[in-house]
Amino acid sequence: MVATRPHDLPVPLEIADSPRARRRGLLGRTGVRGALLLTPAHGVHTLGMRFALDVAYLDREWRVLSVRTMRPGRLGLPRWRARHVIEAEAGAMARWGVRRGARIVVEGAADGPGRGDE
Repeated sequence: MVATRPHDLPVPLEIADSPRARRRGLLGRTGVRGALLLTPAHGVHTLGMRFALDVAYLDREWRVLSVRTMRPGRLGLPRWRARHVIEAEAGAMARWGVRRGARIVVEGAADGPGRGDE
């Protein structure tokens, strides 16, 4: 689950933490329920995607470095300070209040303060 603040409603979150899962990402899908966490990751692309994505780049402390909307067929610039990337359907990050500087809480995450046990 992912939330911008502990009192926010949780968002369903899939975790892609293996090289194969990160390579596949959301390719071949027509949408996503909730979001996909790519970890570790510092960049993404939308080559072969069927829908536009909101992409949030997070640092080691689970703080949002930037949020971008990417149309299909794009190659995003890597964010070298990013440790994690969250992908969701375009418009989702604004609805959830995810913006630069926000802290993401991920329940069950193995590293960092974003574990949701605070």
